[in-house]
Amino acid sequence: MNSLLRTLALAGLLLGAGCSTSLAPIRTAENVDLARFMGDWYVIAHIPAFLEREAYNAVESYRLLDDGRIATTFSFNEGGFNGERKTFTPTGFVLDSTSNAVWGMRFIWPVKADFRIVYVDSNYRHTIIGRLKRDYVWIMARSPQVAADDMEHLVSIIAEQGYDTSQLRFVPQQWQQPTPKGDTP
Repeated sequence: MNSLLRTLALAGLLLGAGCSTSLAPIRTAENVDLARFMGDWYVIAHIPAFLEREAYNAVESYRLLDDGRIATTFSFNEGGFNGERKTFTPTGFVLDSTSNAVWGMRFIWPVKADFRIVYVDSNYRHTIIGRLKRDYVWIMARSPQVAADDMEHLVSIIAEQGYDTSQLRFVPQQWQQPTPKGDTP
């Protein structure tokens, strides 16, 4: 499948058919410091969209543009650590400038998918991205591993938000450690 078709399929899955839900509105982070939020986030666990069901080494990266948009790169290896590297480059738009926690994520013009920063810790080490429909969720961290007690806390947050945590998939992360200067491999 070519890149355009993959992007269209992902956009269609994220948009879904309508946004009505019988659940209470999803709670978002009170205030997101966009400058601190930018950078790389490893996807630790998710209720995945169709195209990322077999993602390995998934990373979402954000870069704030001069015009306030957010350049986004989502990449992962498909089906295994040595699988083909897939990359998507949607653009984020802050829709709630009071909290900076509600975004539209555009995979294809003119439609913006629902994207909500449900949680970010005070050190900007962990975050949870959700959607009103509670169909997809992403638990992400600045490092590829999260301590068990932190993970338990993050999962409890999404459970409180009305997500079915039995659908969570833990994303395999395996990164080579850099060789310290002066050491030989």
